[in-house]
Amino acid sequence: MKILDLGLIDYEKTHQLQLQLVEEVLLNQTEETLILCSHPPVVTTGRKTKKEDINKHIWQGPIIETKRGGQATYHGPKQVIAYPIIDLKRRGNDIYKFLRNLEHAVSKSLESYKLKSDGDPKNTGVWIEQRKIASIGVAVKRWITYHGVAVNIHHDPFAFKGINPCGMNTVIMTNLEKELQLKNLEISQNLHKEFESIFAAHLSELLSFKNPL
Repeated sequence: MKILDLGLIDYEKTHQLQLQLVEEVLLNQTEETLILCSHPPVVTTGRKTKKEDINKHIWQGPIIETKRGGQATYHGPKQVIAYPIIDLKRRGNDIYKFLRNLEHAVSKSLESYKLKSDGDPKNTGVWIEQRKIASIGVAVKRWITYHGVAVNIHHDPFAFKGINPCGMNTVIMTNLEKELQLKNLEISQNLHKEFESIFAAHLSELLSFKNPL
């Protein structure tokens, strides 16, 4: 699996790249790809988004409609965002297992920081007790995946303002910096690249098997 680290990049540019890679993987013109990045503040909507999920009087930034699953969510520069372009035909055509693998990769990465987390059978994503640290929403085209997972790394004053993230109250959202109780800015900023590297390693390992967890 190829890994593209794009840093901070406009959401629309990565969306177009994902669509291009989906077609190329489908036609066997390129290998499966994991895109790692973050975005300037943006809210995206999923197929289950409800009108009340976004308060447009509070959220003043861009809103982009997508074909992924789930409801409205926030993407920002303080997250690690991963878009796996994966061929599920090689993995039993099982979207449910793919979602559980994304959750498991995040959880394994958080173990490196001595944090215990898990998925929730009723709510896709990754949770530390009752606090949500990662949101997941994927789309599949002819069994090739795109969209993916956003993990909250640093405190972001703009995050989730004016939206109900995945239909939930914003108070449930947490981030790695908060969970580790870090106050030194330099140390906390290093988390971004460290987590990115750990997550990519775990996800690559999980998806290297034809029958993922």
